[in-house]
Amino acid sequence: MKYVQKEFSSTFEEKKSKFHAFLAPYTKFNEVMERLKNEHPKARHFVYAYRYLNEFDQIIENSSDDGEPKGTSGKPCLNVLAGNDLINTFVIVVRYFGGVKLGTGGLVRAYSDAVNSVINIAQLETYQKLEIKKLQCEYNELSKLEYLIKNSNIDILGKEFNLKVELLLQSTKENFEQFEKELPLGIKLEIKI
Repeated sequence: MKYVQKEFSSTFEEKKSKFHAFLAPYTKFNEVMERLKNEHPKARHFVYAYRYLNEFDQIIENSSDDGEPKGTSGKPCLNVLAGNDLINTFVIVVRYFGGVKLGTGGLVRAYSDAVNSVINIAQLETYQKLEIKKLQCEYNELSKLEYLIKNSNIDILGKEFNLKVELLLQSTKENFEQFEKELPLGIKLEIKI
């Protein structure tokens, strides 16, 4: 599975109609939709599709034709996202009508081509499920552990300084397994609940 970390856009033209496609992380959907409606007040349609993983690792997907004939725009956009195995990602296609009707087949092709054009220029990242773990250490062990954490491709989400230092860490299961093998004796990783 793949996803994007930032917004990408491209423009596709078909028989004088312009299709502006915007691909971005799902978490920014509402923000980008609002911005596009402000930036494109004369646009006819704001067609969208998205796919994301919920807390049970199930893919949730949805799409909207936004006034285009049923099944001619949102579903084709969603099919392109699914065909490229994209998750946690959305696409919004802003259409300016060019005066020539495209017909149902033409609309399906135009919206699909618009989404493909933005995916082709996007930087796609490979999705890996991340885990969060807790690590406690003595103050004098902190700098050595931070060096080890950095070299293990693990992110430090937070630090708490109490009787001991508590680190909140995030990475893949594989990175944590390798990291645990390199930990000094007596230091254990705990699963964060």
